[in-house]
Amino acid sequence: MKKVVFSLLAVALLTAFVSCKNETKDPQPDSVANDLAIADSTAETAAPEYLYVTAPSGLSLREFNNLNSEKLAVMPYGTKLKIIASEPNATMTVGGIKGGMNEVEYNHKKGFAFNGYMSKFFPPEQDISAKSYVEELQKLFPKVSYAESTGGTASKPSNTQTILLPTSQWHEAFFVSQQLFDFPKEFAFPEPKGKDEQIIKDKKPKKDVWVSELQVNRMDDNLEKIAYVYKTKQFATSVTITKVNDMMQLEKTEVVE
Repeated sequence: MKKVVFSLLAVALLTAFVSCKNETKDPQPDSVANDLAIADSTAETAAPEYLYVTAPSGLSLREFNNLNSEKLAVMPYGTKLKIIASEPNATMTVGGIKGGMNEVEYNHKKGFAFNGYMSKFFPPEQDISAKSYVEELQKLFPKVSYAESTGGTASKPSNTQTILLPTSQWHEAFFVSQQLFDFPKEFAFPEPKGKDEQIIKDKKPKKDVWVSELQVNRMDDNLEKIAYVYKTKQFATSVTITKVNDMMQLEKTEVVE
């Protein structure tokens, strides 16, 4: 009788040991599965880098990473491009802008395009106010700032709008200013190399416009200031672009004549 009791007790202890052993092993596959699920989720939600076309006449998509390769398409101004691979080094200069060829995706086509005509700042919509544009930019770039002030006299009141962009690139600031403050698209980005003082006249000014010109100031072949000056009988407007520390400042002043 004792033998039967001892046998039953041994069987019970063995069953309990096996059960505990199985319980300690079960969580491991679940943990691995959870880790894999998190990794997959992270991979799926990781946002690709996007940049926007800033060339007023559009940007060429080319088959290979050089300017002489076959042109696959022309990507219009403002197009949002998915960046597949970014070229960090300045391997070429186009229109006074240094840059390289990024690999991009456009309309399900993959190719290469000059990144000097790309910007992280989405372009201003037509007729958007400077304040509204900055408010939209601040959602992605908190360092962007806007200020507005009035001055002048009772007979000649003035209004000044100032924007600070978190970039040190002159061409980025130029293309944003050109679109936001609506000065002629015929004015190309001025090259850093050139005369210390240069005035570029508008070849096709609007009717009743007294002055429409781009004023460029340089020092040792580096840009110091770009200004668009526009004057009529009723208004005098200037849009200036300068570098302030590691930011670019865009300032528009309008005076009622």
